[in-house]
Amino acid sequence: MFVPFFSRRAKTIARRAGIAGTSSGGASSGGARGGSSGSSSTGGKTGSTGSSSSGSTGKGSSGSGSTGKGSTGSSGTTGKGTPGGFGSSTSGKSTPIALGGTSKSISPYSSGGGRPITIPMGQLFGGRSAGGATRNDIYGSRTFGSGYPGYFSRGVGGRGFPFWFWPVVWGSGAGYGANAAYMHSNEYGDPNNSSRPGGAMAMASFQSNSTGTTFRLVADNDTVMDVMPDVSANCSQWLTPASIDATTPTPFNASGVAPEQVIQYYRASSLALTLDGYNNSAVFAPENSTDDTPLPTGIDGNLLGCLNYTIAQAVPLVDSGAMQLSAPEFHAVGFVLLLLFMLP
Repeated sequence: MFVPFFSRRAKTIARRAGIAGTSSGGASSGGARGGSSGSSSTGGKTGSTGSSSSGSTGKGSSGSGSTGKGSTGSSGTTGKGTPGGFGSSTSGKSTPIALGGTSKSISPYSSGGGRPITIPMGQLFGGRSAGGATRNDIYGSRTFGSGYPGYFSRGVGGRGFPFWFWPVVWGSGAGYGANAAYMHSNEYGDPNNSSRPGGAMAMASFQSNSTGTTFRLVADNDTVMDVMPDVSANCSQWLTPASIDATTPTPFNASGVAPEQVIQYYRASSLALTLDGYNNSAVFAPENSTDDTPLPTGIDGNLLGCLNYTIAQAVPLVDSGAMQLSAPEFHAVGFVLLLLFMLP
């Protein structure tokens, strides 16, 4: 269920110039579920599960008809030390974020939405659309380019910005082969491009205190910084002390994380959750020709579920002026049920 609340944090988002390009591309082949915008392919690619707004259970059909099982189902979690509750962080401060000519406010737990605009010609990415997507559209899949409303193939070239944020970039892709060329458009610049809304790309690591499983969050610097305290608060019972205490993102390091390690994209592929040791062979295969590689056994499913749920609820979105929505309470029974659909 939804539990409305008024957000305690907000940021200001503004535009500035950066690196543009002209490459073209499609949307995700992975299907998304339950209000997710990650559209599915007809090839049965893996889609995400769970509603970002309600934490609903089960595996459902995607918005565009995929029948693939969800990749990292939306899972609830307990509040810090309190079974059955979800505690949201109240940390964060107002920070200007570059986005080119107008000023926008962004907030964790914002419902998003609002009227999309067309970026004026003469501005960076002039002629493309920006805005309009809601938190119900937050989930993508394991496919780069997922989470864009209305797109059905992988890649991010030439697209608009439904959440205002740019997609992550993975570098030149040397050695990946022709089938992975869709991942390496240069129109959004390098990972350290400071013109990126939210700043240069950054990472945060979250390690399980029971299995040693290490997950990494990859996005713009401000997004990572915003989400870190929420993960620390909500998932502390599964995290190592070092992961709980970390408060500062680290710069993106292409040698420390790779696109084939991604287990979930969010917010029109502007944020990725990766798993150390995971290697998704579908990244390098022709589109729709190969299913996503199953997640390995022995990983910390509790931490994975908590991360997936917390990220989807807490990642900042541009405010539309509508009421903010909090992450709902998620009781133990629902948590166990959702975990059954997360792991292969």
